[in-house]
Amino acid sequence: MARSASVFVCSSCAHQEAKWHGQCPQCEEWNTLAEERAPTRAASRRPVGARSAASGPVVLRELASDSTPRLATGITELDRLLGGGIVPGSMVLLGGAPGIGKSTLITMALGLMAASGRSTLYVSGEESAAQIRLRAERLEAGAAPGALDVPVLAETDLDSVLAVIEGERPDVCVVDSVQTLACADLSGAAGTVGQVREVASRLIEVAKRTDTAIMLVGHVTKEGSLAGPRVLEHLVDCVLQFDGERERTYRTLRAIKNRFGATNDVGVFEMRDGGLVEVLDASERFVSEATRAPGSVVLAAMEGSRPLLVEVQALVSPSEMVPPRRLCSGVDRNRLALVLAVLARHAGVSTGSADVFVNVVGGVRVDEPGADLAIALAVASAASGTALSAPGAKPLCAFGEIGLTGELRSVAHHLRREQEAEKFGLTELITPQRVGTLREALKLPNIGSEAVSARNAA
Repeated sequence: MARSASVFVCSSCAHQEAKWHGQCPQCEEWNTLAEERAPTRAASRRPVGARSAASGPVVLRELASDSTPRLATGITELDRLLGGGIVPGSMVLLGGAPGIGKSTLITMALGLMAASGRSTLYVSGEESAAQIRLRAERLEAGAAPGALDVPVLAETDLDSVLAVIEGERPDVCVVDSVQTLACADLSGAAGTVGQVREVASRLIEVAKRTDTAIMLVGHVTKEGSLAGPRVLEHLVDCVLQFDGERERTYRTLRAIKNRFGATNDVGVFEMRDGGLVEVLDASERFVSEATRAPGSVVLAAMEGSRPLLVEVQALVSPSEMVPPRRLCSGVDRNRLALVLAVLARHAGVSTGSADVFVNVVGGVRVDEPGADLAIALAVASAASGTALSAPGAKPLCAFGEIGLTGELRSVAHHLRREQEAEKFGLTELITPQRVGTLREALKLPNIGSEAVSARNAA
């Protein structure tokens, strides 16, 4: 029987099937199999019995230690997330929503590296060289001197890009974006699962052989995850996620995966006319902008190994809708529902007939249980109309996980959180180490059920 000319590839896990299925047999996702033409290039196989010098086992003690210095990008926050700089021959994947500032960040990094004497290359499949020059002119006048000295290659053919990389052998090469490159040996369009997997595999092969560090820019889906096959995230050495809201100036760069540094670490940037500006002490910026109004509390959160003080705001308003709305930005919606249920059951603060809005100021997203107590205090303060701190005083700071029975549970790195709060004069702290239950925590700033009952009676 003749072999089928097409295969069905899962867009989630890159699993291949000879015929279409409604559900992927590998990852069990629905409607993810897409038809693609089978690769025409024959896979190169090593003859039986052939053996290279590197195919046998090697004792680690006999290997020489790698003392190759890292390549500093000149951006302190980016270098810190990468573990001290880019490792030569590594592959870094940078993802983010359209317009968030990915191209601005990589142009700044290449410009600063070019100014320091490093050889760079910018491969663009989305913009022409003239369009990139417009952005480089703006950045060179601001935070990235040397941006106009970066060589640019506007090309979408993979073979041409690989030939230039092997010929130039730059220290760092940026591919913007990986979904725009296409391999001529495959018949699928650029951006399909087969193309992205083939492009990434061949780029990694060239990076290891030429000792060139390659940064890939990737698109994201509507859900905010990186587009393309999940195997792409497993192939690269580092995955960076660029988050934030385009309407706001703050941007957060988060390390999701890093083989040469810490994971879940975060860097904060601010978008200005001259490019991205590093916010080296984000806690000071957020604390100074805290409103201290009813419904406002400062959260001592942990972003990787870095403590970060952010403001959590809540608004409780009477609702005529059934059921009332529960909207949040920067925190998990399911976590908010849990906090509201514990507030009503164990603290006497009911919001069943009111709309509840919770927001983390600055576009920062907090995904940790330690935000439970700050959310609960902010909601209770908004419901009672009572501020958590006296006029002119420092804002109240809190952190801790709330259990379903109303108890407060300790979270990791509580000493570092307290030290970060005391660093900025936030001596009024509510933590699981000082308070045992949520009801006791609400009595400290006098925003508990008694204050709510008095306000309702008035």
